[in-house]
Amino acid sequence: MSDHATYSFTAPLWRWRDPKGGGEGAWHFVTVPGEPSDDIHDLMDGRAKGFGSVRVAVRVGATSWETSVFPESGTGCYVLPVKKAVRAAEGLEEGDDVDVTVTLRDDA
Repeated sequence: MSDHATYSFTAPLWRWRDPKGGGEGAWHFVTVPGEPSDDIHDLMDGRAKGFGSVRVAVRVGATSWETSVFPESGTGCYVLPVKKAVRAAEGLEEGDDVDVTVTLRDDA
C-alpha cells in the first residue's frame, strides 16, 4: 500500500434512514465518490478491518479527526461518518455540500 494516500472531494451530507421504515437516525455521512472509493478498495484489498472498514484521518474545514470509512453495500462506495461535534463546529446540516480530505492511516 502507498502510505498516506490522500483523497479530496466534495459530497453532500446525508442522514441515515432505516430501510425497514423505522425512521431516521442521528448518524450523518458523506459518501466517498466512485474513483476514490475504488482506489481505497484496491489499496486495502485483504487489509480492511471488520465490516470492510478502513482507518482514515479526515479534515473538513478547520476540523480534523480520525475515524473509519465503511463500504456501503448498495453502491460499493465507502461512507464517512460525520459526528455531531464536527457538524456543529463547521455549521453543517443535512444536504450541505462538504469539502472533505481523507488520508489512509499507516495502521489501516
